[in-house]
Amino acid sequence: MRRGSPTRRQHAPETRSYLRTAEAADILYVSPKTVSRWAKEGKLPFLKTLGGHRRYPAAEIRQLANELQVRPTA
Repeated sequence: MRRGSPTRRQHAPETRSYLRTAEAADILYVSPKTVSRWAKEGKLPFLKTLGGHRRYPAAEIRQLANELQVRPTA
């Protein structure tokens, strides 16, 4: 299939149910290495693809980002 072909499926990150490491890192405002380390330590939920790559559930990552958000105290 040719690149840019109109029949090629393209998913916007916000409609995808699972995120790549870099996408999760952007949402959490940390580096991709930190996301990978947190996943390895059991701090983040993930699935492994058949190729061995981690995918993170978008809803749970966004929820965690909201919980970690710094809010003003005054």
